[in-house]
Amino acid sequence: MHMILEVIATSLEDAVAAERGGADRLELCAALSEGGLTPSLGLVEAVVAGVDIPVNVIIRPHSRSFHYEESDLAVMAADILHIKRAGVAGIVIGALTKNGNVDTEAMSRLLDIAEDMDVTFHRAFDRVENQMEELETIASFSQIGRVLTSGGLAPAPQSVEQLKKLVEKSKDMTVKIMAGHGMTADSVSSLIATTGVEEIHFGSGIRVNQSFMHPIDSDVISKIKKSFK
Repeated sequence: MHMILEVIATSLEDAVAAERGGADRLELCAALSEGGLTPSLGLVEAVVAGVDIPVNVIIRPHSRSFHYEESDLAVMAADILHIKRAGVAGIVIGALTKNGNVDTEAMSRLLDIAEDMDVTFHRAFDRVENQMEELETIASFSQIGRVLTSGGLAPAPQSVEQLKKLVEKSKDMTVKIMAGHGMTADSVSSLIATTGVEEIHFGSGIRVNQSFMHPIDSDVISKIKKSFK
């Protein structure tokens, strides 16, 4: 089994450090204090030109909620078109209805524009009431390759049972489960062993002082990659 390590980058410096440490893929975001918003096109272009590993860009116009009005969706659609031209590998999206279910109408519209790009459904999934049901809804979109989740609102290490159930359920689906949120280099091995996930997502856990205010520590990424073996 080949484990995939995805790392959040917010700058070209982050991206280069992540690649140097051995990250397999980047999620490029801005405004991490707001949970991650769509980065500028200039940053997207710089990172795509600056690294060789795949770059997936979050498409999230605001942090108020994961329910998007028509005006939001128009902006998201335009952003997907622009970043597609910039040569990114994929996008990270998610949309919920006011009732907190996956918004299939909004997702269909955005996926039509994404076409054959790599697609991750982000942690809006951790806001839904019934993850098992909603995973089936997400899997009905063949373009979505994975769901980023911590198994609910708690950090991933506290939700291993739910993550294990999601991995089991996803085995016959086209989507994979990527675990993220609240993991450390020391806790990741046991989480992988317990849940069976094949993709791991790190944010603050691979930074100096485990804070987004500090740079990425390539050595921590290397340590995590070694723990996969």
